[in-house]
Amino acid sequence: MSSLALPAASRAFAALHESLGPLDARAAGLLVAAATDLSLVVDAEGVIRDAAFGGGDLVGEGCETWLGRRWADTVTVESRPKITALLKEAGPGAVTRWRQVNHMSATGIDLPIRYAAMRLKDDGPVIVIGRNLRAMASLQQTLAETQQALERDYLRLRGAETRYRLLFQLGAEAVLVVDAATRRVTEVNPAAARLFGKADKRIVGQDAVDLFDATSARDLETLFAGLRVTGQAGDLEARLGAGRGAVRVSASLFRQDSATSVLLRLAAGSDHVAEAGPGRMGAGTLDVLRNLPEGFVVTDPARRILVANPAFLDLAQLATEEQVRGEPLDRWLGRDETEAAALFSTLAQHGSVRHYATRFRGEYGAVEDIEVAAVAVQGGAQPCLGFTFRAVPRRAAPVASGGRELPRSVEQMTELVGRVSMKNLVRESTDLIERLCIEAALRITRDNRASAAEMLGLSRQGLYAKLRRYGIGDLDGQDPTDYA
Repeated sequence: MSSLALPAASRAFAALHESLGPLDARAAGLLVAAATDLSLVVDAEGVIRDAAFGGGDLVGEGCETWLGRRWADTVTVESRPKITALLKEAGPGAVTRWRQVNHMSATGIDLPIRYAAMRLKDDGPVIVIGRNLRAMASLQQTLAETQQALERDYLRLRGAETRYRLLFQLGAEAVLVVDAATRRVTEVNPAAARLFGKADKRIVGQDAVDLFDATSARDLETLFAGLRVTGQAGDLEARLGAGRGAVRVSASLFRQDSATSVLLRLAAGSDHVAEAGPGRMGAGTLDVLRNLPEGFVVTDPARRILVANPAFLDLAQLATEEQVRGEPLDRWLGRDETEAAALFSTLAQHGSVRHYATRFRGEYGAVEDIEVAAVAVQGGAQPCLGFTFRAVPRRAAPVASGGRELPRSVEQMTELVGRVSMKNLVRESTDLIERLCIEAALRITRDNRASAAEMLGLSRQGLYAKLRRYGIGDLDGQDPTDYA
């Protein structure tokens, strides 16, 4: 007996007749059933005449209903060409290459099976052996879900790092991050660089104690020693180097990436504030805010206006700041009360709001689309809220035939919520989807309108009617496919 024909990378039995001579049909069937998850006997017409299932993994999948049915009828539509190829390639003494197909399962989830086939003799039945890939498919799905979870975690970490960097760079409080073991500065924010009067590159890598006056060195060394021993230390007064005044130093210990660091927060002392010139700084800052081209207001925690710049007065259609001072900001803000309430609720919950789209109602009926940025300042002697208002430029939407405007995108459609009734929005959405489908069909068929109509399931006259309705294409010239 000649050995079976196997793929080049495999090895067949060298002396099959001598090794397996006593093997009869019953023993061969038991061996095939034991070695595979699923075995089928398929006749010349492609009908399953016998089957054997190994193990209990296929219980409840409906495999017992396959007997007497065509093998191709038990699989999904996309797997039927593979069944045809397996039956065609199966020859006497030759095993086909493995192919994966998906069976329709009683559980509602496709059953993936990897098959190979061999015909026993010319025009004889085909022996099909299969391996259940359900466990492998489950592992692949678990791997994909894990990968997606890792990507989501990575994006969250990136977002948290971005927020940390933004707060670290924009914070008004001077902050140093110091390695607890070496006392070397690893990070410094711009406020601390201004306080020391040095560029941040010159501060990073220095011993934190060397940044202060020699008279404060002993106290700072005691602070770091206490942090290493007990993990906490009290605040202390220290003087900066180069005679830049006194500061109050607060230190806290934290761990990151298996390393221990110290967070030093520096608050300028009274002599440093006097040196900076508070009156001059406050007046300059106020002038900048008053001359902003965008509306700016400061309110108390109850949202009553304390300060407003001229750009805000222009939006409100008022002449003087006295007309708005003490008035609630809700008077001009929002399309309705719920929209303004949502803005203030978000501000109270998160402390800041950016790019909040709403409307500004002027005193004499003017309505302006705006974006609001807001921040809550809870520290200091007088807690307050700050708001900026930026007018959103109007974008001209394209006009369809008949003079009726249609949104060009889903984003424009969602912007209509609250301004247009839901009935009109549904109608506009249907028009938008129809137009996008027609444009896509024309693009795919390279402006072949007959093919586009067939692709969309429309008659040619129906397609022309919709082309005229939406003003798509050149309807004056004749479509060359009309003569086809």
